[in-house]
Amino acid sequence: MSLTLGSGPLGSKPGGDFNFGWDGVPAHRLYFEPYPRRVRALVGDRVVLDSMRGRLLYESDVLPRLYVPLEDIDDSLLERTDTSTHCPFKGDASYFTLAAGDHVIEDAVWTYEEPIEPAAWLEGFACLYWEKADSWFVEDERVFGHLRDPYHRVDVFEASRPVRVTAGGEVIAESSRAKLLFETGLPPMAYVPGADIAAGALAPAEKKTVCPYKGEASYWHVQVDGQRVEDAAWSYETPLAEALEVARHVCFAGEGIEVEVAESAERFTLAGAA
Repeated sequence: MSLTLGSGPLGSKPGGDFNFGWDGVPAHRLYFEPYPRRVRALVGDRVVLDSMRGRLLYESDVLPRLYVPLEDIDDSLLERTDTSTHCPFKGDASYFTLAAGDHVIEDAVWTYEEPIEPAAWLEGFACLYWEKADSWFVEDERVFGHLRDPYHRVDVFEASRPVRVTAGGEVIAESSRAKLLFETGLPPMAYVPGADIAAGALAPAEKKTVCPYKGEASYWHVQVDGQRVEDAAWSYETPLAEALEVARHVCFAGEGIEVEVAESAERFTLAGAA
């Protein structure tokens, strides 16, 4: 999904080609880059982190993490703990509990006080677990899910190539007006208009997920011939700007479900999986 995941250049299985061999290149790679935006984190209604000096740590097969100078986290709320962890690529991490009002969050913040030499630039920086704060803001916009990666893109294109979706061998959707969504590090996904899906093929599910690039997804069970595949389709009713074109279109993936996009009028090829 980024520089570090899937087929990204810092992932463990890069999708592109390099002009160098892999001898001497570590399998696990780090990249530390300035993130020139004001970022704030709140626990309850208390601002616990406020920084314009953050940096993103990109690490192979890990979502980027925001590190800020330790002094940009309210030190009146921090209490050092005995917890310590070791990373072979960064060194030994020390942890702090964060107490804001009635909220006491154990080991919410960590820092590498004496990082190993290849990651010496981490000294003086600390990281607050994204999921342990109640809300995050970049400038004045609230961000859900996780911090957006500046290198992550979502592009949507209209496609006249026919799309066919089958479940258990039965055709449940056919369309010549699908939208193809291309997202960094992921296979392309076909989104089909609801009107091109067979009646009764979908049943509402309770599951919902949040993508910081596309918005909140609602899920559907796929049912055919008395069989049901749980949470095998999803749609974005009110997507974010990057994915606005797939609003109220449905995407499919799950056991026994095949999504095909025609290369020509006669030939189909698998479009992708979740």
